[in-house]
Amino acid sequence: MKKTWHFKKKKAKMSRCNVCEHPARSRNGLKAKRKSMNMKSIVALLVSIIIGSIALPVMAQGYRIQSGDTLRIEVLEDESLNREVLVRPDGRINVPLAGSVRAGGRSVEEISGDLARLLAPNFASQPNVFVSLGALNVPREPLPARTIDVYVIGEAGSPGRHNPVRGTTILQFFGEMGGFSRFAATKRIMLRRTDKSGKETVYQFNYDAMLDGTGTGGSTKLADGDVIVIPQRRLFE
Repeated sequence: MKKTWHFKKKKAKMSRCNVCEHPARSRNGLKAKRKSMNMKSIVALLVSIIIGSIALPVMAQGYRIQSGDTLRIEVLEDESLNREVLVRPDGRINVPLAGSVRAGGRSVEEISGDLARLLAPNFASQPNVFVSLGALNVPREPLPARTIDVYVIGEAGSPGRHNPVRGTTILQFFGEMGGFSRFAATKRIMLRRTDKSGKETVYQFNYDAMLDGTGTGGSTKLADGDVIVIPQRRLFE
């Protein structure tokens, strides 16, 4: 009788690794996580853009437009009318098909209503007009005047008020005023200057000495309001 031998196969025990056992599931999880992070970044970017775009319109609520402000005008029915306009010193703006519109001292809502009413005859129905504040006028300190007022009295080639550039010296100004008449006492020229307190100081200049190099004072810079007096020569002077 033949004997039959039965062998039992032993299953090898292996340590399981979730990542190795389900590689497809792991890759899908990483993709989903990355997609979620990308979506969050996009949402954050959109929010920042929206906040930036509505910052000035929100600030414009209750704000009264002033000269020098910039307004952004949008007409939904006609994009060719979309533009940015500067509020003129008289407080008005110019818009095609609407003409001159008062903007100074008014809100953007009031201006929107006026523009819609003025543009209505050009459309089948009243257009949708939106006005927002593009930029505020930032007041700047006035620049110093480039010229000053100097007054010439007496025997000058061109007496009266002159406007030399700030920083002009008295010797340069003698040439600018056209020189002297033949009766001028060029050795006794006076410069009368009044300070802010109202005190007047008189300076004397000898033009002839300046020409031959022995005199001083030719580099004196004129100030606004200076008065130059050129007397007439005396007999035998």
